Amino acid sequence: MTTHHLLPALAASARSTAHTQTPTCPCGTTTTLTDRPDGTVVRHESTVAKAHAPNTDPTHLTARLTTAAKLPTLLLPPLTPTPLTLHARLVTCWPYGTPVDPDNPDAAPWEAAATLLAHLHRTPPPTPLPPMRGPLKALRAITRLREAGPHPATTPVLHAWTRLPAWARAEEPQPDTTTLCHGDLHLGQLVRHPAPDGPWLLIDVDDMGVGVPAWDLARPAAWYACGLLPPDEWARFLNAYRTASGPAVPATGDPWPALDVPARTLTVQTAALAVVKAVAADRPLDEVELAVVDACDRMGSVPPELAPGFAK
Repeated sequence: MTTHHLLPALAASARSTAHTQTPTCPCGTTTTLTDRPDGTVVRHESTVAKAHAPNTDPTHLTARLTTAAKLPTLLLPPLTPTPLTLHARLVTCWPYGTPVDPDNPDAAPWEAAATLLAHLHRTPPPTPLPPMRGPLKALRAITRLREAGPHPATTPVLHAWTRLPAWARAEEPQPDTTTLCHGDLHLGQLVRHPAPDGPWLLIDVDDMGVGVPAWDLARPAAWYACGLLPPDEWARFLNAYRTASGPAVPATGDPWPALDVPARTLTVQTAALAVVKAVAADRPLDEVELAVVDACDRMGSVPPELAPGFAK
């Protein structure tokens, strides 16, 4: 949660930027959209202000903002080209976009997400960028798991973690250091802009950088492998990515040799965070959380040569 000083300052920043963009702003209420330790987001009419995670590198964030500003057909462009500082947090402002409707799964924009990713992966970075932060986030999830206290699911999750290659555990550089990647792709990272029905764009540049493009396909691939994403939706996503000539997987044939390590890593990360939340709330794992922990258990027991698709 934010400090009690940050939230009103963030709201004031959103209002000020909104009034700069639209002098005739109707000035409705300022709404808190997200309030988590790794990011707080508030909205005032057509403007959104975001306080980034503590200790965010300002040079890296500025490079990511520059990239978004230079690729406005792929990434939502920021309203502020450089971050501000409020109560020791870096803050950026953005236009509001209409998010994916979580209550209408049939309208999930899998094709749009895949096409945006394919074009992003084929676009040379317009400015030097740091490494994509996906593996680092996975490592942080494992660190939180180790600090959370005892739980029966911890052992299979940690065992699956040890079977991943060093680059996926953020212990070595990624094998690709040139491809532009989003770093944390899921359907919550898409909005329509201009709202309410403009084209879909990617949001949230915090993890963007150069790295292994298959990482951006890993979350839906992992959901599919765990039985949480229906095969037809996975096929829509994969086919759209291939149709747009995305470089992360072969144009035809089995995609799993390219996807397996990132998908396994995202599964371990998801399971680790699920256990952390369950321990903190002193509750049992729910059905979805059990599915990803069970997948980790299978990953830890299946020989590497049978790995693709988590030996579904």
